[in-house]
Amino acid sequence: MNKKDKIRKAASFDELLDAKYGKIGTPDRETFEEKAQYFVISEMLKEARKAANLTQEQLAEKVGTKKSYISRLENGKCDIQLSTLYRIFEFGLGKRVNLLIT
Repeated sequence: MNKKDKIRKAASFDELLDAKYGKIGTPDRETFEEKAQYFVISEMLKEARKAANLTQEQLAEKVGTKKSYISRLENGKCDIQLSTLYRIFEFGLGKRVNLLIT
């Protein structure tokens, strides 16, 4: 069965991911998972900023960075260091950050 057939016949989201990107642990799947996490973080940042009624510029000023950096983060265009993530959420947005490693 070729890749397109596997994708069409996928009965669950996990089967779809396996068919499209490979099993967990394969290089393509690892790349997908990494990008998915960046997307989740960027969406959380964007939603939290909007809920706080802050512009990107206001948030940037609160945490000592530039508006362009906040924009790139929200659009998933750059990596973020844990210390920066912490500073943005805790000090800029008044949110609590918890890290879970499994």
